[in-house]
Amino acid sequence: MSTRTTPAAAVEVPRLEDKTIQPIPANERHGKARDLFTIWFGSNIMIMTIVTGGLATTVFGLHFVPAIVGIIIGNLVGGIFMALHSAQGPQLGVAQMIQTRGQFGSYGALLIVVIVVIMYVGFFAANLVFGGEAMAAVNPGISVDAGIIVIGVVSVVATIFGYRLIHAYARFLSIVAGLALVLAFVWILAVHGLPASFLDEGNFNWVGFMATISVSALWQLAYAPYVSDYSRYMPQGTGSAPAFWASYSGCVLGTLFPMILGALVGTLAVTMSNDAGSVEIVGSLGALLQPWTMIVIGIFCLGVAASNAMNLYCGVLCSLTIGQTFKPNWLPRAKTRSVAALILFTLAVLIALFARDNFILFYTNFLSFLMYVLVPWTAINLVDYYLLRHGDYRVEDFFKRDGGVYGRFNWVAIGSYITGALIQVPFSATAIYTGPLAAAMGGVDLSWIVGLAVVAPLYYFAARLFRNKSDAAHFQTPAFATELI
Repeated sequence: MSTRTTPAAAVEVPRLEDKTIQPIPANERHGKARDLFTIWFGSNIMIMTIVTGGLATTVFGLHFVPAIVGIIIGNLVGGIFMALHSAQGPQLGVAQMIQTRGQFGSYGALLIVVIVVIMYVGFFAANLVFGGEAMAAVNPGISVDAGIIVIGVVSVVATIFGYRLIHAYARFLSIVAGLALVLAFVWILAVHGLPASFLDEGNFNWVGFMATISVSALWQLAYAPYVSDYSRYMPQGTGSAPAFWASYSGCVLGTLFPMILGALVGTLAVTMSNDAGSVEIVGSLGALLQPWTMIVIGIFCLGVAASNAMNLYCGVLCSLTIGQTFKPNWLPRAKTRSVAALILFTLAVLIALFARDNFILFYTNFLSFLMYVLVPWTAINLVDYYLLRHGDYRVEDFFKRDGGVYGRFNWVAIGSYITGALIQVPFSATAIYTGPLAAAMGGVDLSWIVGLAVVAPLYYFAARLFRNKSDAAHFQTPAFATELI
């Protein structure tokens, strides 16, 4: 496969996206690498990002300074993996979960796709709850349930229109939400001020510090299964390095500052209440921002709708991928995407309405679950793409029932994935279960680090040793990603 092509002179992109999981043709490839910066920067400035950052100084009980250090480390490290996945989109022109068939086989990939659908629905529900609470906080005339419905409906509309509208929405948010974020920091720091005891609140503990790093890294890693869905329309000649750096800088910066704001609000709220367990980040932020509460939090709610549109859009693509696995000739279009979006929307809304009263506990456990299931997959995908195949795949074989050269099941990838999931268990520390090795370290969770360290070399050497003869040539191609590795 060529690594550099000139995009068609006449780009024909319908306003209502009619593509779903099929490869994007050359005459519909459009956009520039900078579009990847705005979609990840704008969509991350939202309530859920702020709440996640607030976990460091409330649930994890950290001082403000180590909380910020943990947030920075987690985002800088996790963003690397996120951006490496994003750089795959312009080269292959297909959704990330379709490309996963190249590692796991046509049926073997279903293991990952089903897990990822669960992830999308979970994040959609979490966004609905936090967004609904935010809307209710700034406007007492709106109930939390009503806020959940409003944000959900906006997300569905954006999903139905698809790729172009979501990108345009994120470009708008990059400016508007970025300014709202600056206003929030200026108002809290320069106008509201910090109490004398601010830096004395909380403590340093390795459990909380590592948990903060893990949650921040996971925020980035959670985009990995769908980040290339938003780069697959880029011209193939976009280049892997520009796509990498635009995605990395946009997602890291767009996440870092809202999380820092959340940690700041969490510390201030704990200082005033002297009870970390009772702190409610959205309400505390609203109280600190008076009289700008309605404007700033209202804008952050727009970010919730953008993020949810992205979750729903990619959840739909994954759901369609499941169906197409069993009916290879079926290539769904806009109408099917719309119906699938409504079904997933209904499911997520029911979860949000049912679980909203105790959602922080649900959310923290949900994040832990995602860490264990996403880390092995991302290690396998990146090793396969950059170190073994060097970006050279037979895209047409992704859509064959028998998987073409990739087969129905790649037991090397499946075995490496299961090994990676199991190897994390002794090192895990959650509210539900603490492994023996994590307990021996005082509850410090190193599971995701161990998972990456074990799975990456395991899959690399096992794949080279047991690779399918019909697929062997792809391990010998010239390096596609020399500009990155």
